[in-house]
Amino acid sequence: MPVVNWLKRHLVVIAGLLTLGYLLLPNVVVTVFSFNKPKGRFNYEWQQFSTDAWKDPCGVAGMCDSLSISLQIAIWATIGATLLGTMIAFALVRYRFRARGSVNSLIFLPMAMPEVVMAASLLTLFLNLGAQLGFWTILIAHIMFCLSFVVVAVKARVLSMDPRLEQAAQDLYAGPAQTFLRVTLPIAAPGIAAGAMLAFALSFDDFIITNFNAGSTVTFPMFVWGSAQRGTPVQINVIGTAMFLIAVLLVLTSMVIGNRRNRQKA
Repeated sequence: MPVVNWLKRHLVVIAGLLTLGYLLLPNVVVTVFSFNKPKGRFNYEWQQFSTDAWKDPCGVAGMCDSLSISLQIAIWATIGATLLGTMIAFALVRYRFRARGSVNSLIFLPMAMPEVVMAASLLTLFLNLGAQLGFWTILIAHIMFCLSFVVVAVKARVLSMDPRLEQAAQDLYAGPAQTFLRVTLPIAAPGIAAGAMLAFALSFDDFIITNFNAGSTVTFPMFVWGSAQRGTPVQINVIGTAMFLIAVLLVLTSMVIGNRRNRQKA
């Protein structure tokens, strides 16, 4: 029974590969249909191979404008959520203060509650403040939404840090700023980077919170949703494929850099 023994030894690997393939299947479909040339309005059936959509990705009116708005919001939301989330994570781990337990619990609320609840709450807040719905209300809402995810990612990294490293730096007459920049920050950097990447993905992809607080501003997910009602252009598949390839490239680059650093340390 060599085949059965081989399957038993590699069962976990096979299951992992099958799961990964299942998760990546939608991306494969999107990539394939980015080279389609549909005869009607909907890009749901394969008709003819074509690279026209790749040659003119902004050929659909308003699509690249909405993409630009989504990228701007995602970048600024990532910066804001990462800065605030990092400071909150360090405060929760390193300091003892009143209501620390309550703050810890409140941090998890946006992750646990349905997005529609947070979206309606933020909309109520903006309306009571008399704020005009648009770019800035979306940005504030995205920062509030992404903040919890950044705190959790950075907090996990800070909890695993060895405090003796910072104490050693202080014993070598390093000041607070030097200790933070040369010891604490480099060690916490992977957690901060993970939180930032997660915040960017959540902000760029969000539809529910954005739809509640957008006003007349149209982001890329809202454009895709609107297009699906009257016909999905192939250029949407092109943008989706490009974003997926960029994400894969960033992950592979980070893996290569990490392997090189590990080899240098060894």
